[in-house]
Amino acid sequence: MQKKVFQILVDNTSGVLSRIAGLFSRRGYNIESITAGTTADPKYTRITIVASGDDEILEQIEKQVRKLADVRDIRELEPEASVYRELCMIKVEADAESRIKIIAVADIFRAKVIDVDTDSLIVELTGNQSKVEAFINVVKDYNILEIARTGIAGLARGKDRVVNLP
Repeated sequence: MQKKVFQILVDNTSGVLSRIAGLFSRRGYNIESITAGTTADPKYTRITIVASGDDEILEQIEKQVRKLADVRDIRELEPEASVYRELCMIKVEADAESRIKIIAVADIFRAKVIDVDTDSLIVELTGNQSKVEAFINVVKDYNILEIARTGIAGLARGKDRVVNLP
């Protein structure tokens, strides 16, 4: 099994995300993560999907998505030619003593403490998946109460790979 990151540009219409997710569901394709948001032109939405499978399945995913009516472009975001980021919020149990240690770890990872309560704190971290996983691994000893992750958002490096839509 391998993973690929697909960037899909679609018309910003009602139900487009549902139609794309439905294609994955009907075909039995696995979605590791999915993010979506409007582009600089509000007529279009950029969807980033991380899918897993063998070479044949990943090739089929690209072909099947390309056939959908709302899809204007699909391309793989290769790791060496792209930038990926993920947002993660982690609520950690923290008494007065452990709070200082958790904040020190957050500083090392350039994370932000965005909420502090008497018995917990919430840390916001942005980075690639390995950075997020590393942070989670370090703070897991402090009793993680909740995690919210956005999934990968990505863009190809350089302006020569920008899709110019009509």
